[in-house]
Amino acid sequence: MSILGTVVTVFAGMVFGLAIAAPPGPMNAVIAEESVLRGWLSGVWAGLGAMAADACFFVLAVVGVVAVVERVPAVRGVAFALGGLLMLYFAYGAARGANDEHETATSERRGFAKAFALAITNPYQVVFWLTIGVGMLEPGTIDVLAPLSGDLAGVLVVSTGSPALVIGFFAGIAAWIVGFPTTLVAAERRLTGVGSTVAYASALVLAGFGVAFLGEALAMVSSLV
Repeated sequence: MSILGTVVTVFAGMVFGLAIAAPPGPMNAVIAEESVLRGWLSGVWAGLGAMAADACFFVLAVVGVVAVVERVPAVRGVAFALGGLLMLYFAYGAARGANDEHETATSERRGFAKAFALAITNPYQVVFWLTIGVGMLEPGTIDVLAPLSGDLAGVLVVSTGSPALVIGFFAGIAAWIVGFPTTLVAAERRLTGVGSTVAYASALVLAGFGVAFLGEALAMVSSLV
C-alpha cells in the first residue's frame, strides 16, 4: 500500500472509530457522568476503560475465544444478567452523585474500572468484534459511515485487511474519549446546572440499558427451560 493509501485508510479508520464511539449508550453515559461530576481527567479515564475492553475483545476475537459467547446461550445469558445488574448499580450511583460536589483526584481513575466492567460484560460488544471488528482485518470492504445514519450508507466505503484501518479505528475512539469530556466540561463551566442534568441523564440511560439487558437475560433463561 502506498503512503497516500495508508493515510487514507488510517483516516477512514478514524472516521469509523468516531462513528462507533459517538452514538448514545452506556459507555458514553459513564464518560459523561465522570466528566461532569469528577472532572475532565475522570471522563478520559472512563473512556480509556471502555477502549481497553475493546482492545481485549479485539485480541480475543482474533484468536476465536469470544465466539464461545455466541455459541453457548447460557454464557450469553449470564453476560446479559451481569451487565444489566452493573448498569443498574452504576445508574443508582450516577443519580445519587448528581448533586454532590466534585470528588477529589484520588477518585479520578475509578471511572476506568467502571467503564471497563460495563464494556467487558456487554454481549453486544462481543458480537461487534466477532463480526465487524474481525472483518476489519479480513480482505473485503466496510461502509464507514453506515453506523451513523442510513442516509450516509455508501458514502465512504474502504477496503479492509490492513492493520492501518485498525490503528485508525482506535485513534478515532481515542479522539472521542478526549473530545467528549472536553465538550462536557466546557459546557458545565459556562452553563449552570449542566453537571446535574448530564448526571441524571446518564443515570436514565444506564438504567434503561440495565433493564433491557436483564430482560434479554430472562428471555434467554426462559428459552432454555
